[in-house]
Amino acid sequence: MKRIAMLGLLLAAGCTQPADPRGVRPDEVLLQVAATGRAEAAPDEARITVGVSSNGATAQAASAANAQAMSRVTAALARLGVKAEDVQTQNLSLGRIDYGPGRGGYRAENLVEVRIRDVRQAGPAIAAATEAGGNVVSGPNLRASDPDAVLNRAYAAAYRAARVRAEAYAEAADLEIARVVAIRDGAGQPPVPYGGRYAVVEAQAANVAPPVQAGSDTYQVQVHVDFALKR
Repeated sequence: MKRIAMLGLLLAAGCTQPADPRGVRPDEVLLQVAATGRAEAAPDEARITVGVSSNGATAQAASAANAQAMSRVTAALARLGVKAEDVQTQNLSLGRIDYGPGRGGYRAENLVEVRIRDVRQAGPAIAAATEAGGNVVSGPNLRASDPDAVLNRAYAAAYRAARVRAEAYAEAADLEIARVVAIRDGAGQPPVPYGGRYAVVEAQAANVAPPVQAGSDTYQVQVHVDFALKR
């Protein structure tokens, strides 16, 4: 009896089909779909780099002049509503000038990155900084303050696109979607700016706030979804 029971177990084991490593069952068909999703958002904050480059006959004179001018710049930004935690030093330098009209003297430079939490204040901030003595300006770099929220909308759109494509395949093959086997996150792409990004203009010399157009950014992502199809 033991030999018969053992033989029955071996036969049953031989009839069992091994599991598909892809996650589909014997009566299912695997469909792998890659889809792209996009979401747009208007930038709601700006980053600008402002600073002061000062020359002096001595290193001490250049440093002192630079410190005084930079204090005026940061004070002007503060009056505009920029908080201290939104101003970060990016570069401090002091060196001898070995060429040009100031040869033999010294040049001190101080650059800070300024976070403007309202895009509409980017132009006035640039004007205020230059009026206070800032002579090094670049930007603005416009961005969404919460990019993850925009990316999540793009991922949701990507999944919906994958589902629609899978339904089209299933209908054409006279099948239906049984379930989702796997979802894999594809690589997201940096936002693509649309619209104007014009900051520093000649009118800035007259302390006129330069125009800053926020436009919109398009965030693009990709997802890979595995569907199990069946009749």
